[in-house]
Amino acid sequence: MPIKIPSDLPAYDVLTREGVMVMSEDQAARQDIRPLHIGMLNLMPRKIQTENQFARLIGATPLQIDLSLIRMTEHQTRNTAADHMESFYRPFCDVRASGEKFDGLIITGAPIEHLPFPEVTYWDELRDVFDWTQSHVHSTFGVCWGGMAMIHHFHGVQKHLLKEKAVGCFRHRNLAPSSPYLRGFSDDFIVPVSRWTEIRQPEVDAVPTLTTLLGSDEVGPCLIEDPCHRALYIFNHLEYDSDTLKQEYDRDIATGTPTRLPCDYFPDDDPARTPLNRWRSHAHLLYGNWINQIYQTTPFDMTAIGT
Repeated sequence: MPIKIPSDLPAYDVLTREGVMVMSEDQAARQDIRPLHIGMLNLMPRKIQTENQFARLIGATPLQIDLSLIRMTEHQTRNTAADHMESFYRPFCDVRASGEKFDGLIITGAPIEHLPFPEVTYWDELRDVFDWTQSHVHSTFGVCWGGMAMIHHFHGVQKHLLKEKAVGCFRHRNLAPSSPYLRGFSDDFIVPVSRWTEIRQPEVDAVPTLTTLLGSDEVGPCLIEDPCHRALYIFNHLEYDSDTLKQEYDRDIATGTPTRLPCDYFPDDDPARTPLNRWRSHAHLLYGNWINQIYQTTPFDMTAIGT
């Protein structure tokens, strides 16, 4: 089954060219099936790139996915055209007022790691989003800064500034092979990392209800399960395209931002060479497993979500 997105959303053409099955709303309406309703609260500045990355992963399963794009109510993006935001995104205030419920919700990262959480302009509303998920979302996936914000909100786990940016491809270990979210995972694999902050494992271990599923000796915990809040938190970027780290590196060089060469990313550490994607299969496994787990456990009647 394909992912259902508007036919004029840029991701529609991108995914079609890649061979991902997509369908328009008219096509989906002709199928007698309840799709999984997945929302994405997109906090990233380059909205379209992020839409493509996550739609590619959640649209690759045999299940029909109905993707809804959500934005913070008052925050205005400066990196995505206003007509795109107007056409495809709904403010959270409208989503909450509608009483709508979701089988799953992705909360993306945001390039504001240097700010303490209370100094983020939309922090109060984001905390409302986190609390709202407990009654209106069956399973929530917090990504990078979004995951750090969630684990802080629900458990008080702090993010800590690093002396230098953790960036590149780092080896990670499968710490919970029996987890349904890690079906098919290797024991050892590569994950892209790009962040100025970290979550520390001893502080996670101090919360008995949290379980670390993936971790790295170099960059710490990667994926944490929070069953009490029906949530996963991932602090790294399996959703990244092959050249996303290169784009970030080139941008930092062009703007004079202090940066380091991404670790184990460019062949022979040569930025002139094209990087190879060594994480794509695990990205599809993780998000496919998440979608499958939602399908196995979500109520058929969406009004029962959160009850």
